[in-house]
Amino acid sequence: MSGGRDAILLLHGLYGNPLEMQYIGRKLQRAGYAVEIPYIHGCGVADTRSPRQTTPWENWLEQVEAHFRNMQCTYEHVSVAGLCIGADLALALALEHSANIHALCLYSTTLYYDGWNVSRWRFLRALAYYTPLRYMLFYHERHPYGLKDERIRQWVAKQMEKGVETPAGAARSPFTGVYQAERMMRHLRRNLHRITAPTLILHALEDDFASPRSADLVESRVSSPTVRKVILQDSYHIITLDNDKERVAQETLDFMAAQDGKSSQTLALAA
Repeated sequence: MSGGRDAILLLHGLYGNPLEMQYIGRKLQRAGYAVEIPYIHGCGVADTRSPRQTTPWENWLEQVEAHFRNMQCTYEHVSVAGLCIGADLALALALEHSANIHALCLYSTTLYYDGWNVSRWRFLRALAYYTPLRYMLFYHERHPYGLKDERIRQWVAKQMEKGVETPAGAARSPFTGVYQAERMMRHLRRNLHRITAPTLILHALEDDFASPRSADLVESRVSSPTVRKVILQDSYHIITLDNDKERVAQETLDFMAAQDGKSSQTLALAA
């Protein structure tokens, strides 16, 4: 998506696709930003056909870093935003490039799989992670598919039944990808203090995959001079598509615009 001197890199989630970020991207583009929403190979929806198509998370980050560097060559200011594991990748990028990130916008950051719809047997995942089972097992998406909006949820459910690619990502996720995601989460939890980029944290109170605990951890650990956390009241995990998507877009626009000449501050808001 074309735009002006300011740009934003939008990152999809685990076994997702750029459609997850398209609504937000269009809003940003209309406001004058150049927008890039790359497909991340090795953790995208097309990589669910075989567990062995999943690559280590470090490879995902290399792709993100390449896109970021290319954008730096073209635009004066580059911001980075991501959903779920895309937010984690944005954090991982910020560990090395905080000084060059104009704004860091985190949607449904996932540093723990502890949402209310995550299986109570989740602690047994480690048995699969460190054995050949991780190449055989899949996590199957289930109701409510990260969506509180009933209309969108019903449409996504029907599309997944048909095996059609949806904005909510894949109908099933290989354990290989979940394993790599948790490797990245551990790395981030140990190193959040190294992040100094201005940070916006948007998270749903009722997130079904990752509770607000992840958002709270980012807020408390990053060393950013400007941090804003917004807890959304009318969405589940995929806040870029759900009932609060307008709020997500507006908060992102406001935060990026506010970075020029802003003084250090920490804000928290319950929407």
